Amino acid sequence: MSGIYIHIPFCKQACYYCDFHFSTSMKKKDELVQALVHELQLRKDEINETVETIYFGGGTPSLLSERELNLLISTINNNYTVSENPEITLEANPDDLTNQQINKLKQTQINRLSIGIQSFFDDDLESMNRAHNSNEANDCLSVATNYFDNITIDLIYGIPNMTLEKWHDNLQTAFSFGINHISSYALTVEPKTALHSFIKKGTYPPIDEALTLQHFNHLIEETEKRGFVQYEISNFGKPDYFSKHNTSYWLGKLYLGIGPSAHSYNGNSRSWNISNNIKYMRAIQNNELPSTRETLSQNDIYNEYIMTSIRTIWGISIETTEKEFGSNYLDFLLKNVQPHIDNNLINYLNNSLQLTKKGKFLADGIASSLFMI
Repeated sequence: MSGIYIHIPFCKQACYYCDFHFSTSMKKKDELVQALVHELQLRKDEINETVETIYFGGGTPSLLSERELNLLISTINNNYTVSENPEITLEANPDDLTNQQINKLKQTQINRLSIGIQSFFDDDLESMNRAHNSNEANDCLSVATNYFDNITIDLIYGIPNMTLEKWHDNLQTAFSFGINHISSYALTVEPKTALHSFIKKGTYPPIDEALTLQHFNHLIEETEKRGFVQYEISNFGKPDYFSKHNTSYWLGKLYLGIGPSAHSYNGNSRSWNISNNIKYMRAIQNNELPSTRETLSQNDIYNEYIMTSIRTIWGISIETTEKEFGSNYLDFLLKNVQPHIDNNLINYLNNSLQLTKKGKFLADGIASSLFMI
């Protein structure tokens, strides 16, 4: 099975923390949608497997009309072998999800919404320059949960000056809507973002790692009480509500990335499209793929496996490591993982290496220590 990711590079305004590729100008939206259709047609022979998931990401995919979404979905159905009941996810902002818009989305094949709530408090939303307010966050969930069962929301923790009590209230509000999946991320300062500039100038408080850890541990405890499974470090789902699309990334399945800045992976190489809307459209119109391709070495593939699998509930499989990479890689892994086992950061369970609660907050550093350079 494989997946298709479609990047919609438009937003109403720029969130201070975001480093994804997007434009706040909608002038070329119609032209870009046609380019997405054309790229899907040009690359139809790159996937020989059944497409199990389709994911509209961005940017803000909820800025697309019902007609545009149907056009892209029908193009996939007409050019690829698609499973009988694919998971089709649309990322959406609360201010776009009016009652009328949700009704229109329900008429499409989209069966999963990923809603960028981030916080239910106005001061948090304003500090991040989000386009919606707390009333819109609550209103959209009140309506959306009546039409869609499979909904995930994004929440951000570790926001400076966010008390533990406030973070607790955010989680309780999410639970009150009967949400079955939560993706929650620490506020991160990425280079070249407005947030990075503000902190550097001293106009925004620096990130407090101790507060972030406190929020993270509370998130784990509260979601567990409510029957959520932390199946990936930042993803919490009720049974049968894990994201199939994102899980395919972590399990190393193939995927095709469509649109400017989108990445693709075929098991042996990785490619990514140019992060420029105009250059992307011009190339596609000339039947050219504006992408860069990197052939992965054995070390690259091994490191990718370590980086993704260690973040999941399934962990790093000893059997898979030996089968896919050989005894030399397995010996290297077991030697380098031992200090983390001794420090109670990793457990050896069911023939796999799994992060402990303490280790989850340190996942990136632990993974890098297991890389083959």
